[in-house]
Amino acid sequence: MTHEPSIWSFVANAGPIVKLVMLLLLAASLWSWTIIFQRFFFLKDAGLAVKKFEKKFWSGGDLNKFYAELSIRQDELHGLENIFHAGFSEYFRLKKQSTVNADAIIDASQRAMRIALAKEIALLEQHLSFLATVGSTSPYVGLFGTVWGIMTSFRALSSVQQATMAMVAPGISEALIATAMGLFAAIPAVISYNRYASEVEKLANLYDTFREEFSSILHRQVIQ
Repeated sequence: MTHEPSIWSFVANAGPIVKLVMLLLLAASLWSWTIIFQRFFFLKDAGLAVKKFEKKFWSGGDLNKFYAELSIRQDELHGLENIFHAGFSEYFRLKKQSTVNADAIIDASQRAMRIALAKEIALLEQHLSFLATVGSTSPYVGLFGTVWGIMTSFRALSSVQQATMAMVAPGISEALIATAMGLFAAIPAVISYNRYASEVEKLANLYDTFREEFSSILHRQVIQ
């Protein structure tokens, strides 16, 4: 009774170089999926935090009271909370100094918010470059394993006087597994990167829009 070869048998019978390529692709795929799930929940929470913050901020409450509430958990602030806290903190500090003019106060607040905005965008984009790298390089890494495996198969056939398809097919099948694994690692990474990059851009635009609107509010307050 003959047994049909399985994918595992192809992997097990592959050469050491092809096995190393497969191992690298498997590690890249596992780490990619870890990042995909982590970014999914992180960006989802960031989007919900924006809605929650905007609802409370635009409700017309006292900004000083709101700032005091955020200051209690200053080390835990993210997103719009951090941008607001950075800008209002600088505004509040300079407003108490009678020697500082209105333009200097606004410029300092805007600078503080720009720094906070840059940090928040960096958090949103964290690990996305790895997904882009996996998505762009995994097919080529898999192709390298395939080419190497096929070269090895044909080199082994050089010592045989009459080569048949039955002799060639197993070696080629083993080599093609590397290409399949490269695509398996690359496709989810590319799809996730494109989706998350779009979400990051949307959140970054919301952050920047709030920064501009809050700067206008501070400007109106400082000239009163």
